[in-house]
Amino acid sequence: MTRKHVLLMILCCLIPVAALAAIFVFKIPATSVLIYGLVILCPVSHVVMMALMGRDHAAHDHASAPRPRAGARTEAGGE
Repeated sequence: MTRKHVLLMILCCLIPVAALAAIFVFKIPATSVLIYGLVILCPVSHVVMMALMGRDHAAHDHASAPRPRAGARTEAGGE
Protein backbone atom coordinates (compact mmCIF):
# COMPACT_ATOMS: atom_id res chain seq x y z
CA MET A 1 0.00 0.00 0.00
CA THR A 2 1.19 3.47 -0.76
CA ARG A 3 1.41 6.19 1.84
CA LYS A 4 -1.33 8.15 0.09
CA HIS A 5 -3.69 5.17 0.31
CA VAL A 6 -2.98 4.69 4.02
CA LEU A 7 -3.67 8.36 4.72
CA LEU A 8 -6.94 8.16 2.80
CA MET A 9 -8.00 5.08 4.79
CA ILE A 10 -7.20 6.82 8.08
CA LEU A 11 -9.15 9.90 7.02
CA CYS A 12 -12.17 7.82 6.03
CA CYS A 13 -12.10 6.07 9.42
CA LEU A 14 -11.74 9.29 11.41
CA ILE A 15 -14.73 11.05 9.82
CA PRO A 16 -17.34 8.68 11.34
CA VAL A 17 -15.48 8.75 14.68
CA ALA A 18 -15.67 12.56 14.67
CA ALA A 19 -19.39 12.39 13.90
CA LEU A 20 -19.97 9.97 16.78
CA ALA A 21 -17.91 12.18 19.10
CA ALA A 22 -20.04 15.17 18.12
CA ILE A 23 -23.18 13.20 18.93
CA PHE A 24 -22.13 11.62 22.24
CA VAL A 25 -19.51 13.97 23.72
CA PHE A 26 -20.88 17.36 22.66
CA LYS A 27 -24.54 16.27 22.81
CA ILE A 28 -25.29 17.49 19.28
CA PRO A 29 -28.47 15.92 17.83
CA ALA A 30 -27.80 13.12 15.33
CA THR A 31 -30.10 14.69 12.74
CA SER A 32 -28.04 17.90 12.79
CA VAL A 33 -24.81 15.96 12.33
CA LEU A 34 -26.29 14.04 9.39
CA ILE A 35 -27.74 17.13 7.72
CA TYR A 36 -24.51 19.13 8.05
CA GLY A 37 -22.51 16.10 6.97
CA LEU A 38 -24.55 15.76 3.79
CA VAL A 39 -24.33 19.49 3.09
CA ILE A 40 -20.54 19.37 3.44
CA LEU A 41 -20.26 16.09 1.50
CA CYS A 42 -21.66 17.54 -1.72
CA PRO A 43 -19.11 20.34 -2.37
CA VAL A 44 -16.22 18.25 -1.06
CA SER A 45 -17.09 15.38 -3.41
CA HIS A 46 -17.29 17.78 -6.35
CA VAL A 47 -13.86 19.23 -5.54
CA VAL A 48 -12.36 15.74 -5.27
CA MET A 49 -14.06 14.65 -8.50
CA MET A 50 -12.73 17.66 -10.42
CA ALA A 51 -9.23 17.10 -9.05
CA LEU A 52 -9.23 13.42 -10.04
CA MET A 53 -10.68 14.01 -13.51
CA GLY A 54 -7.81 16.30 -14.49
CA ARG A 55 -5.17 13.59 -14.09
CA ASP A 56 -3.56 11.95 -17.13
CA HIS A 57 -5.96 13.68 -19.49
CA ALA A 58 -3.26 14.42 -22.08
CA ALA A 59 -2.05 10.83 -22.09
CA HIS A 60 -5.51 9.48 -22.96
CA ASP A 61 -6.17 11.90 -25.84
CA HIS A 62 -3.67 10.22 -28.14
CA ALA A 63 -4.56 6.68 -27.14
CA SER A 64 -8.31 7.09 -27.72
CA ALA A 65 -8.07 8.56 -31.23
CA PRO A 66 -8.76 5.90 -33.89
CA ARG A 67 -5.82 5.21 -36.15
CA PRO A 68 -6.28 4.24 -39.79
CA ARG A 69 -5.04 0.81 -40.71
CA ALA A 70 -2.29 0.40 -43.26
CA GLY A 71 -3.77 0.07 -46.74
CA ALA A 72 -7.23 1.23 -45.65
CA ARG A 73 -9.12 3.67 -47.86
CA THR A 74 -9.37 7.16 -46.47
CA GLU A 75 -12.25 8.39 -48.66
CA ALA A 76 -15.77 7.06 -48.31
CA GLY A 77 -16.73 5.24 -51.48
CA GLY A 78 -13.65 6.29 -53.46
CA GLU A 79 -11.02 3.99 -54.89
